[in-house]
Amino acid sequence: MWMLTGGGSMNILLTMPSPQRYQDWYDRLLERICILWPPLTLRQLEAITPDKHTVDVVHSHEKIKENEEYDVVGISYFTATAPQAYALADTYREKGSTVILGGYHASALPSEAKQHSDAVVIGEAEHLWPRVLHDIEHDTLQPFYHMRRPAPPRVIPGATQTSIPGMIKIGGAEATRGCPYGCEFCALSHSPFGQCYRKKPVEQVIAEITSIPHRYFVFYDGSLTVDPAYTKALFRRLRNLNKKFAAFGHASMVDDEELLRLARDAGCIAWDIGFESIYQHTIDRLNKRSNVVQRYADVVEKLHDYDMNVIGSFAFGFDEHTPAVFDKTLEAVHHWDIDSLGITILTPLPGTRLYDRLQKENRILTRDWSKYDLYHVVFQPKHMTPQELYDGVSDFVNAFYAPDNLLQRMMRNIAHTGVLSSLGINYHLISSRVIYKSAFGQRYIHNHHHQQYPILSPATSLKSSASLARQK
Repeated sequence: MWMLTGGGSMNILLTMPSPQRYQDWYDRLLERICILWPPLTLRQLEAITPDKHTVDVVHSHEKIKENEEYDVVGISYFTATAPQAYALADTYREKGSTVILGGYHASALPSEAKQHSDAVVIGEAEHLWPRVLHDIEHDTLQPFYHMRRPAPPRVIPGATQTSIPGMIKIGGAEATRGCPYGCEFCALSHSPFGQCYRKKPVEQVIAEITSIPHRYFVFYDGSLTVDPAYTKALFRRLRNLNKKFAAFGHASMVDDEELLRLARDAGCIAWDIGFESIYQHTIDRLNKRSNVVQRYADVVEKLHDYDMNVIGSFAFGFDEHTPAVFDKTLEAVHHWDIDSLGITILTPLPGTRLYDRLQKENRILTRDWSKYDLYHVVFQPKHMTPQELYDGVSDFVNAFYAPDNLLQRMMRNIAHTGVLSSLGINYHLISSRVIYKSAFGQRYIHNHHHQQYPILSPATSLKSSASLARQK
């Protein structure tokens, strides 16, 4: 490990591994054209790194300079990228670099992360990263750095404008942090102080967005509709910036027509809404009070009335789901006229209540973290086999993103909002089709690694499920 005492400058690498996917040439080409969700965390860390240090920010789809020597390597990662993060961390430690691990997975399983690093950041880094660098310089590095209190909104940094990969540039911004609802499966709300909702001063957010050189950007907030009064004040200030953006929001937002009008006038072109399921009893168990399934059609129609597109997010594999859920959901999303979809397999991420519950019920089938990418089945569903869940989602994806349906939706989007305004949602459609084709292109049982998953019938006892899981 490099030891720099006395406050000397350091050469720092900040990076975030990408999920391991089996990409065809068109996947790689699409990533070169545009990164749909440009990473924000790394550029925020760069912003709070003292100027005396040299920082290389390497995004997940870029190559690290293999011959470059770094004093410090900071790696932020999710559960699905843990194997890549650990391999990279081990490599740099062997070279003599001081390696710091952080992110959702490191915060959930810090002891695991410590096996591959010199220190682990648990929680948000605003208070911790400068201290970590100080301790490295003075040879007082601690094994764990715990977030003891939520970062005040004013100290949450904007992102530096380090070059974003891709030919088409899309910026990223963050106005609020945290989500107070605490859904069982959500890694965000189960991270340290994740349910502590904080709002950055509107003036600060406007300044950060003004500094984004790109016309299009995405709000990374878990939901931009938790506090409508704050969001309205923000949108009023955004109107004069001539920007276009997308954001995450709750379905109940459509009850506030002033909010919808201000969003449209501010440049909002799309809302990503977590509809989650077509079954109200599933929604009720999640305690997601903003969702009323009978009103989903009205939600989509109302947003269309205000010339904004809808990306509907759904997860499959909830305890109420049977094999019938796939056809019923496909019929529903066609009927509701949703513009594009976010589709995932329910995944019990470590640190969430869902993971804890399924672990207690002995329903976790594998702890190969690379499979926790939202596109594999890693637990025993309640009313179908793992194979039925995987095949059902795969068939759903193939049906929704069939070429004729895709073309029809793209043409309808152009007719609805015009060629330029529909570019964002149509790109989301095309890129989603590519991503899902890549994710579900291999079969669940015999994938590229020739690994076999334990396939259990719903009648299999939980005791047998646990035994199979341990054998993994």
